[in-house]
Amino acid sequence: MTLVWVTGNSGTGKSTVCEVLRARGYVALDADEDGFSTWIDRAKGEMVVDPPYPVPGGWLDRYGWAIIRERVETLVEESRFRTAFLCGSAENEADVRDLFDLTVCLVIDEDTLRHRLATRTTNTFGQHPEELAAALKWNPRMRATYESLGATIIDACKPVTEVVDSVIDAVHGLTGSTR
Repeated sequence: MTLVWVTGNSGTGKSTVCEVLRARGYVALDADEDGFSTWIDRAKGEMVVDPPYPVPGGWLDRYGWAIIRERVETLVEESRFRTAFLCGSAENEADVRDLFDLTVCLVIDEDTLRHRLATRTTNTFGQHPEELAAALKWNPRMRATYESLGATIIDACKPVTEVVDSVIDAVHGLTGSTR
């Protein structure tokens, strides 16, 4: 039926949106937690088996977070008769963009980003200097990038229930149905 990519910078609330969608009865998967993404060595094109934690300075210059196309293709097949949401972000999103019927990008301002990354409890990415610097660098680019691609942009500084309602409304606007 409809496959929706819910993306955005680290700290925008993708995992939280995923949890709320699940609680409301939707098929919603977290690309980070449900096996859709992995660290890759950009120089070798290989998966990183045991990434360091926290990442040392310079590590993110060579290694990146990538989504696995084959996993998304399987989800496409499994979702032919229902709406499904895949929530995540990866540097190679362009490799899977064609598999989604709708892309929703969650955006937040820098102050909100700093606060969320410093206080998050579900994921530690962004709490170490190297990761925080990367998230701050990526944040201003997200809105412009996804607007140029025709994505639905949602202000994720709002309360999570409003954000999730906006995600569902975007699907309804595309299909006339949310299930």
